[in-house]
Amino acid sequence: MASSSGSRPCALFDAHLHIIDPRFPLIANHGYLPPPFTVADYLARVAHLGVTGGAVVSGSFHGFDPSGLLDALRTLGPGFVGVAQLPASVPDSEIERLDDAGVRAVRINIRRGGSASPTDIDTLARKVHDVAGWHTELYIDGRDLPPLADTIAALPKVSIDHLGLSVEGLPHLLRLVERGVYVKATGFGRVDFDVPEALRAIAAVNPEALMFGTDLPSTRAPRPFEDDDIALLTETLGPAPAAAALRSNAASVYRIETGTGSVSRPGG
Repeated sequence: MASSSGSRPCALFDAHLHIIDPRFPLIANHGYLPPPFTVADYLARVAHLGVTGGAVVSGSFHGFDPSGLLDALRTLGPGFVGVAQLPASVPDSEIERLDDAGVRAVRINIRRGGSASPTDIDTLARKVHDVAGWHTELYIDGRDLPPLADTIAALPKVSIDHLGLSVEGLPHLLRLVERGVYVKATGFGRVDFDVPEALRAIAAVNPEALMFGTDLPSTRAPRPFEDDDIALLTETLGPAPAAAALRSNAASVYRIETGTGSVSRPGG
């Protein structure tokens, strides 16, 4: 349940959200199909949060079809960018087409599948960076980082979702932060550790590494996003580092400029 308490940012870039529109194809992942969560649903949910832009992320259930992602970007308008799932064989022309439509990163879902293979990380990450300047986003449990650590650290630019998910993986995550990897401060209800402690540890290594996102609609999360997650981050990090995590860090990574006003409804 959303909370009405806690401070609100004056301008929030939501670095991780999903749009699930039943007008576009969905693929069951391990038997799971998410309920609808449309652009209208998202905008209604965050209307009071000061959202000025964000990153719409393709989930495992979207497969390699970007049609729903591109429709969401057209509807949401300036300030929002996309994170697509693409096969390693994607041609340069398709990357360029998606870049023109506002996609700014590729996602590889190691935890749940439905995307390119972990063996394709290096090839695909370098391809999208060389063609369009994109970074790569990894959904991976931190416990699974060690065999991929050198590959990940050597990439041009990469981020890891949901604080790495596990307390066992946190030391591995921190070592990658030392090597320039970004971390999405998202999915606080997905992790098995103390979130403030993890936020402080990451910020101590690199305060520019953290990018906050709502993770809405929090598909399959034991505890979905709550408004107080924003207050928790702000109180944990302090005003300046929190402001960076809530907006400027992600704006830099996604190479966009966000506005200062709240996102309006389509046509509003």
